[in-house]
Amino acid sequence: MHRYREIARDLTIRIADGDFDATGMLPAEAQLAESFEVSRGTVRNALVLMARQGAIAPRRGSGWLVRTTALSQRFSEVRSFAQWARSRGMEPGGQVVAQQRRSATPTELRTLRGHGGGGTGPTQVLEVVRRRTLNGRTVMLERTAYPPWIAPLIEALPPDEPSVVGALEAQHGVRMVHGEHSIDAIAAPSEDARLLDVRRSSPLLRVRRVSYAADGRAIETGDDRYLPDVMSFQVQASLQGTSLTRRTG
Repeated sequence: MHRYREIARDLTIRIADGDFDATGMLPAEAQLAESFEVSRGTVRNALVLMARQGAIAPRRGSGWLVRTTALSQRFSEVRSFAQWARSRGMEPGGQVVAQQRRSATPTELRTLRGHGGGGTGPTQVLEVVRRRTLNGRTVMLERTAYPPWIAPLIEALPPDEPSVVGALEAQHGVRMVHGEHSIDAIAAPSEDARLLDVRRSSPLLRVRRVSYAADGRAIETGDDRYLPDVMSFQVQASLQGTSLTRRTG
């Protein structure tokens, strides 16, 4: 990884950790250069990269303004990544990086059982890998497997469709009404590290999910891998129940 990318990542982590207020400023470029023991040009490249990712913005005559704020979503609201982002005034993005029809794994067979005919689940799924962004900044790698009944609809979508769930509802009347999620942490394998531009074995937050349509059929089963320095999750519990919230940092 280039030195300026390492600096950008370090500063982004520090922003997420609260080292800089969301309404505050980064230290001056000269101070950052001294701190990281690099030239001001290297620091400038790091700051430009962070600006492209939406973490900071230049303020004429006074340096770089931190733009990152903490946001949350209750998964109980059953909204997609894109719907949640837009509700917070952020611009979601997506780009398909790989797509193929393949045999379903044993886990997918169990998850989609009863929805692919014959009561045993589909033997084939459409796997789509997307890189997801917020305000142009990469935050997540999304791997989704779709059963045969919906695969042709997915294949017909443009590769940069920002909201698959929204497109399915608007164009085909397929509405997601229920979702199940589980969260853990993993070390980035080589392919994820390449697509997310991080070091191999870097920590990632993984959200495994299944979404269902109104008629009970599974729409998708997915594996989302978030960069921990730009996204976190919060659980809120009470006697009335427990809710899970998604946060950007």
